[in-house]
Amino acid sequence: MHRVQLHYTLSRDAGDARIRNPLPELLQAVAGQGSISGAARSLDLSYRHVWGALKRWEEQLGGALITWNKGQPARLSEFGSKLLWAERQAQARLAPQIAALHADLERAFAVAFDDRAHVLTLYASHDDALAALRAHAAAQADAGALHLDIRFCGSVDAIRALNEGRCTLAGFHTLEQPAADSLSARIYRPLLQPGLHKIIGFAQRTQGLIVAPGNPLALRSLADVARSGARFVNRPLGTGTRVLLDELLAQAGLDAQAIAGYAQSEPSHTAIAQAVAAGAADVGLGIEVAARAHGLDFVALVHERYHLACLKSSLEQDATRALRSLLQTPRWQAQMAALPGYQPWHCGAVLAMKQVLPWWRFAHEKRRAEPGEESA
Repeated sequence: MHRVQLHYTLSRDAGDARIRNPLPELLQAVAGQGSISGAARSLDLSYRHVWGALKRWEEQLGGALITWNKGQPARLSEFGSKLLWAERQAQARLAPQIAALHADLERAFAVAFDDRAHVLTLYASHDDALAALRAHAAAQADAGALHLDIRFCGSVDAIRALNEGRCTLAGFHTLEQPAADSLSARIYRPLLQPGLHKIIGFAQRTQGLIVAPGNPLALRSLADVARSGARFVNRPLGTGTRVLLDELLAQAGLDAQAIAGYAQSEPSHTAIAQAVAAGAADVGLGIEVAARAHGLDFVALVHERYHLACLKSSLEQDATRALRSLLQTPRWQAQMAALPGYQPWHCGAVLAMKQVLPWWRFAHEKRRAEPGEESA
C-alpha cells in the first residue's frame, strides 16, 4: 500500500486551500495538451524535466502512466487515468476538512506573527463565497488584518456550535421567504431566539440541478429527476441543502423515495459536482459556482439567502466589527457578484430577525392577566 505524506508552506501570499501534488498536475497537463512538450510548456517546465519526472513516477509506482500510438497524441494509460480520478475525488470529498486544516494553520501563525490580528471563528454551511472571503480578508495588508477561521459543516451543526460557544458566527441558508410552517421553520426556530441572536446579511445565491454538459437527460425539475430515474447524489442530514431539497420535494408533492440515490450523499457542493463530472451520478442539488467550476451545466431552481448568525453579546466585538466593515466594502461586494449565482444581500448589515426569518411574529399588546394573577 502506498503512503501519503502531507506538507505545508509558509508564505506572505494568500494561497488556496488545496493540498497539491506534482504528479496529478503533470498528468492533467499531458491529458490536456496531448504531448509531453505541450505539457512542459503549459507548466513552464523543460521537456527534459517533465519526461524525467514521469519516468521516476512510473518506476516508483510500478506502472505505465502515459501511452503512445504512432501518429497519435500522448494519452494517459488506464493506470494514469485512475490515479488522476482518485486525486480529484479525494480533493472534492475532503475539501471541507482540508479547508479546516488550512484555517487552523493560518490562525495559529496569524497569532504568532501579529498579536494585533483579529481572528474570527466561523462554523458554516459549505459556501464558495465564504472561501473567497477568507482569501480576500487574508490578502489585506493593513495592520490588524482579519483572519477567518472557517469550519465547514451542516447549517444545523453550525448554529449548534454557535450556541455551545465553539464559534463566534454561524453560516446557514434558507429560502428567501420561508413559510411559518416550513421545514426550515421547524428546524431553525428552536435554535435561534430573538433577543439572544442577531443576523448579519451576507449573500443571495442560486441553487439548482447540477447536470452533465448539455443536460443529456433534459432534467428541468425535481419531477423530471423522479420520472427519469436519474441517479441523484444528495447532501448529508443536517445540511441546509438537504433541508432545501426536502422542502422542494414537499412543494412538488414528491416522496423522497421517488429520487433514485436520495440516500447517497457527498459532503460539499464541490463533491456533488465532482460526482456528476466523474459519471458517478447524473444529477445533484447544489450551487451554480460549483457546477461552472467543473464545466457542468446548471438548471436554476430557487434563490436563497445565506445568513451569518451571532450572539447579540458578540456583535460589537472587534473581530465581528472588522468582518462587518469588510463585508460592506465595494471591492468585496464586486468580487462576490463575480461568482456565478451570487449577489451581495445586505452585506454586513445587522437585520431584524422577523425580516429575515418571517416565521417570527412579535405581539405588540401584552396579554391580559387572568383573575387572581398578578400583573408583571
